[in-house]
Amino acid sequence: MPWLDPVAYVFGGAFLANAVPHLVTGMTGRPFQSPFAKPPGQGLSSSTVNVLWGFFNLVVGYLLVCRVGDFDLRDASDVVALGLGVLLLALVSARHFGRFNGGNTPERS
Repeated sequence: MPWLDPVAYVFGGAFLANAVPHLVTGMTGRPFQSPFAKPPGQGLSSSTVNVLWGFFNLVVGYLLVCRVGDFDLRDASDVVALGLGVLLLALVSARHFGRFNGGNTPERS
């Protein structure tokens, strides 16, 4: 089904975007919020848990982008779908994690 391909790319982009903060924070040895913390998404998980969660997200993102349909970097609609998933999850993450890490301070003029 052709309409499922862009949907998979949006979700694949979201999973790939979610892999970045968990992998980077985990690789630097710092704790970070994850779904496995108490409370989920608010408490801190160990760096090891974040590396594993980030890697899982990377694998799922790869499967959704590279194994569903025929993703083509030269096809604007494929890239837009992937980019939309990345952007949406990045914005949601910025708002959510900004509450815990000081990123939601008002802009100064």
